[in-house]
Amino acid sequence: MKVILFGSTGMIGQGTLQECLKDKQVEKVLVINRQSCGVTDPKLTEIIHSDFYDLSSISGNFAGYDTCLYCLGISSVGMAEADYHRVTYDLTIHIAETLLNLNKNMNFCYISGANTDSTEKGKTMWARVKGKTENALLAMPFKNVYMLRPGFIEPLKGIKSKTPLYQFIYSAFKPLFFILRNFKNIATNTETLGKAMILAATNGYEKPVLESRDINEIAKTV
Repeated sequence: MKVILFGSTGMIGQGTLQECLKDKQVEKVLVINRQSCGVTDPKLTEIIHSDFYDLSSISGNFAGYDTCLYCLGISSVGMAEADYHRVTYDLTIHIAETLLNLNKNMNFCYISGANTDSTEKGKTMWARVKGKTENALLAMPFKNVYMLRPGFIEPLKGIKSKTPLYQFIYSAFKPLFFILRNFKNIATNTETLGKAMILAATNGYEKPVLESRDINEIAKTV
């Protein structure tokens, strides 16, 4: 398994990168970042690239990779729908189309979110946009496409969220993590989520959309 990972400097991406580097099924990992992730490993190659909306100068490096783990994302808090749409939908689909044109036999795993709106008609802006993004990805002729919809995510192994609001919430609720861990239908952690992405790509899963309970269940198979 040769993985292209987008979003490795974010909280979920950090956990996914950690799992990729220690998983024997993963032979190579290519990360595309605007700023360095600060990690070195024999399996890891990092490309620093400023404009993710134009990958033409680096797309030649994508040849030979069979899986994309897409952890790139942004909080919708305080954002206009047009701006959130550009980052969440436009950018994701642009990257997916670039990869698909290079390798139609690729697996694509996308980090979405709990309560995403597949109808694209609900009142919650971020859920509509996420739903639209999911639907577009699921319609693409990749080998396999999986949407992972985690709810609460506990950061492990020193990982912190880059979003100040989220990090404040994680810090405030840390004493309650031991309770939340028991609610497998709404809570998971960065390690489990990373494992679930890898396992879905390598072994497949019975359905294309994995909710928190599915994420926790598939990770048990390791």
